[in-house]
Amino acid sequence: MVEPQKRFVGLARVSSREQEREGFSLDIQVDALRQYAERNNGVIIRLFRIAETASKHDERTTFKELMAFAKKNAQKLDGLLFYKVDRAARNLFDYVELERLESEFGVQFISVAQPTENTPAGRMQRRMLASMASFYTEQQSIDVREGIQRRVESGLFPSRPPYGYRNVRIEGRSIVKLHPDNAATIRRIFELYGYHNHTIDSLADVLIAEGIEYLPSTPRISCSKLYAILTDRSYIGEIKFRGQWVPGTHEPIVERRLWNRVQSLLGQKVYRQHQMTYASELIECGYCGCPITGERKTKRTKSGERHYVYYRCTQYHKGKHPRTRLTEKQLDAQMLAVFDTLRVENEEFRDPFREQLRQTTNWDQRSSARRAKEFQQELIEVREQQDRLLNLRMLEEISADTFASKSRDLRDREAELKLDIDVADRSRQETIDIAVKAFELSQSLREKWFTADYAAKRRILEIIGLNWTLDGASLVPTMRKPFDLLAKGLDLKDSRGDRI
Repeated sequence: MVEPQKRFVGLARVSSREQEREGFSLDIQVDALRQYAERNNGVIIRLFRIAETASKHDERTTFKELMAFAKKNAQKLDGLLFYKVDRAARNLFDYVELERLESEFGVQFISVAQPTENTPAGRMQRRMLASMASFYTEQQSIDVREGIQRRVESGLFPSRPPYGYRNVRIEGRSIVKLHPDNAATIRRIFELYGYHNHTIDSLADVLIAEGIEYLPSTPRISCSKLYAILTDRSYIGEIKFRGQWVPGTHEPIVERRLWNRVQSLLGQKVYRQHQMTYASELIECGYCGCPITGERKTKRTKSGERHYVYYRCTQYHKGKHPRTRLTEKQLDAQMLAVFDTLRVENEEFRDPFREQLRQTTNWDQRSSARRAKEFQQELIEVREQQDRLLNLRMLEEISADTFASKSRDLRDREAELKLDIDVADRSRQETIDIAVKAFELSQSLREKWFTADYAAKRRILEIIGLNWTLDGASLVPTMRKPFDLLAKGLDLKDSRGDRI
């Protein structure tokens, strides 16, 4: 009588590091499992593989699939085949599951390279091997963490450096250097956003227009990636480790002054891909005082899809709140009507108004000097705090994490104060220039409004308007000085001395 063929399930697992050290691969394991099955008049009906490239999630998924298959087909199986005990279970929790599978479902645990009997002594031997494998895995994890900790303490990135840098091996050590092309791309991204009045949306288009590619496979930089780059402190010489930013030894790509300017423009808010001119708290509701928000709607028509932008109060759906909702086209029309009130039709009166604008936007030089002095005093205090913090760390009175967090905050504040001091005198003239340019633009806004991008529109609205209120369906502005004079209507013929 011919003996029925046995049925096995097999698992082969290997990591690249172990493969190099111990000299076995997935193929070697698979061959050993199949040879065992053939010698014992059997066949492997299902083979599970965990390759060196598998993530922890993929590894767990494969192990769960193995256990589910074995339990479902337990009556048809003669055993589970593994090359060695540590190939079957890298931790004691998994090994316990395999023992339960053997004791409760009758599926025998078979290690082809470390054979053991299915007896108390044999199971004890397997448990010792499983404990040793678990110990090795845990110790290896500790060694890796300690190695990463030492790298960070040496000012090196714990893993691959971010875009803009590259690893270079010098005398056997991996050193972080600037990437010759990508570093220039990072600098250009910060310069365009910081000094050229771009939104994140328009920034992506400008980079393509300038022929700047992110990667050969993905030339266009996504908006989410641009935001991540603009908020990555690695580019000012820091390293992120365990949720904290600590000083690194790599060369900064971006100057601290430009970095601070970009963060100020971003406002450290969550990036919203679709920017809307009249949203983001520009206008408040005249009924309840809450901000006006925007929403995009898509309507399907016979000719295709049409997109609309509506603006409404954030409390639109609550209680007895008026159900007022305006399209962007309606708000544009009202905004253009506001701009019309700013026009000075008589050419001979425009120069006097420009001069009045300069005088109105000017401020006392002593006020600027006083602010600069206050900034300087605070800078001295911040540096004293840095010295005290370092002393506390050297005396081990505070933890490394606390030191890293507080030190980063003080470095940021020091950089902000240096920037404040540097621009204290120059900001006056910048404000005057912006106001004059706003006036120049206000004289031709009707022609230029619809071609201006989001950033230009928002900047103009913030310059000429102190605040904006939506009263029912009517846009009511409170104009800044001296634009309020234009909006009320100027009588330049009767102007005297210090006023128009």
